[in-house]
Amino acid sequence: MSHDQNYKNLILDYPREAIAVFAAAEAQAIDTGARILPLREEQLKERLGERFRELDVPLLVEWSDGRRSALLFVLEEETDPKRFSIHRLAHYCLDLSDLCETERLVPVVIFLHPGTYPEQLCLGSEHRDYLNFSYLSTALFATPARQYLNSHNIVARLTLPCMAYAPADKLAIYAAATRGLLELEPDPERRLKYADFIDIYSALDDNELKRYQQHYAQEADAMTALSVRMREEGFQQGMQQGESELLLRQLRRKFGPQAAEQHRERIRQANLDTLERWSERILSAETPDDIFI
Repeated sequence: MSHDQNYKNLILDYPREAIAVFAAAEAQAIDTGARILPLREEQLKERLGERFRELDVPLLVEWSDGRRSALLFVLEEETDPKRFSIHRLAHYCLDLSDLCETERLVPVVIFLHPGTYPEQLCLGSEHRDYLNFSYLSTALFATPARQYLNSHNIVARLTLPCMAYAPADKLAIYAAATRGLLELEPDPERRLKYADFIDIYSALDDNELKRYQQHYAQEADAMTALSVRMREEGFQQGMQQGESELLLRQLRRKFGPQAAEQHRERIRQANLDTLERWSERILSAETPDDIFI
């Protein structure tokens, strides 16, 4: 998976937290009453070409009580600064502004690696400027990781490995990111998803991993236990799905499609033990009701 997609997922999963980290000044006005909606790519297809849409994660902030007009955030991750085009970003923002019929738009660029890149675009002549365009930039590679070691913002904690820190602090940074994930994300599937994110950007070698397991046993054991649990649950779900599909096929063959359709939801919601019991009963059942007694 590309860095672009990694960060796109991160921003879509945690839009409010992403704005708070990457557009802190603008985030101050976004209170809990505001709603943040990702603009779906298919909504933009008719007006924006593929080369522009690949840049973006557009987020629309709305205030339902009408206190403020909607505000559109455009967040772009840039892995290689040499590839960044301020003209392309300006073009894209103008298209979005036209499409969404708003002039309230905040462009944000997240740079992962050092390099040179233009921060402002000015079009005009010696007499006057006709277009001035700039954007909020976050040089993640230069952001001091120590400022966010205990942050309650999950995006800040997950991106710790992408920030600036001394080589000697690498394992501590990895541990702080992992603790943040465990403390701030209750969903097991997202925990595993962003454990991979932390691994990708930490890139521990075998020796570092061994030292991490020795010095940060609590964090390492927690993630190992989560991984085992999720694998077991996935295996259990697979077994349950397979058993339910088998029972539906048996029911369809013995009593016809109508009987299978009538009991479909009941079968798919049953646990594995119940499905196995029903599968045994179907062999001697004379009617569908004989199976589910």
